[in-house]
Amino acid sequence: MGEALTTFPDTVRWEADGTHRIPFLAYTSQELYRRELERFFYKAHWCYVGLEAEVPNPGDFKRTAIGERSVILARDLKGDIHVVENVCAHRGMRFCRERHGSRKEFVCPYHQWSYSLGGDLQGVPFRRGVRQGNEVQGGMPADFTTAEHSLTKLKVARRGGVVFASFDHSVESFEDFLGPTILGYFDRLFNGRALKILGYNRQRIPGNWKLMQENIKDPYHPGLLHTWFVTFGLWRADNKSQLRMDDRHRHAAMISTRGAIGKSEQVTQVSSFKESMKLNDPSFLDIVHEPWWGEPTAVMTTIFPSVILQQQVNSVSTRHIQPNGHGSFDFVWTHFGFEDDTEEMTERRLRQANLFGPAGFVSADDGEVIEFSQQAFESKPFHRAVAELGGREVGDTEHMVTETLIRGMYRYWRNVIES
Repeated sequence: MGEALTTFPDTVRWEADGTHRIPFLAYTSQELYRRELERFFYKAHWCYVGLEAEVPNPGDFKRTAIGERSVILARDLKGDIHVVENVCAHRGMRFCRERHGSRKEFVCPYHQWSYSLGGDLQGVPFRRGVRQGNEVQGGMPADFTTAEHSLTKLKVARRGGVVFASFDHSVESFEDFLGPTILGYFDRLFNGRALKILGYNRQRIPGNWKLMQENIKDPYHPGLLHTWFVTFGLWRADNKSQLRMDDRHRHAAMISTRGAIGKSEQVTQVSSFKESMKLNDPSFLDIVHEPWWGEPTAVMTTIFPSVILQQQVNSVSTRHIQPNGHGSFDFVWTHFGFEDDTEEMTERRLRQANLFGPAGFVSADDGEVIEFSQQAFESKPFHRAVAELGGREVGDTEHMVTETLIRGMYRYWRNVIES
């Protein structure tokens, strides 16, 4: 392992033992970023790879990523789910270029080594050489065995139609990884009903990957930044709300109930509140309460480090974080519904999905502020951000006027990165 992965940079200075003052260097250091990849994406963590509904039939596959590593989610010819690394065991080529497809085997185009959909090496051209008359020329050594040259196979966890994977085969169980509190919110969304894929959005955001985890652990900004949310009441600081974390503070759920609105003048006096704003198409607010919601109308769940699970009224999606450098990440939205949805509900989910995604009425704001934040971090890496709303401690709350979830994530981050 290289020096950059083993030495914590002594130039990082936290102002206190807590995590309420976050050094800009945490977003700009290449050394820290490489360590994050190793410790969060490649070891000891479960990372999101997709939904089983994306590979519904034997032979179907989806190319995706864990950290910067390309991986393939595949359903083999027997119907079993596998995740393998998209790196040929021969010369290391990323052999799969399609995002989605169906086939009976994987074949690397460079030298045509072929693999089963579960990653086992099946064929090596000229393995036993080429016969010229009575002479055999070339070929692999006599002790070459295909079993020693499989694709890298990841450990797989499946729950409720969602697939997570880990390069670390000693990782704790997926249930222990989430913990009972966050597992409850996971099961609320993925409750066993068959899923139906509705579509995808992709964007590349020029910012550190942690900023998107922070964004969805930050209930402070939605009613201030997002005109849509505060004006139409979908997410307001005076909605009935709860913030919940796992015991290690790495995962979180932000829970809000639309309509349980107080009379806070502070909320309606913010500049983003536009009382006179009207919709030309009121169907964007055609919201139908679904029995599986329970009371909350919106739950945003962050599973560290790789995914956000969204339920905003009738719009449901996964948001996959794929780092590609210390100052950039790809963000992939998978919008879905349920197989037993009516046509009207499917149309409703698709309409409400316009709030989200790269050009969404709401989410376009998030991509922009992350980009502008990263620009400032890069220009002033010796400075720090402040996350002191609601105090300096970490804990669950019954309100949104706090940055406790961000402080909690960085408490976990420091424990792992500085160990």
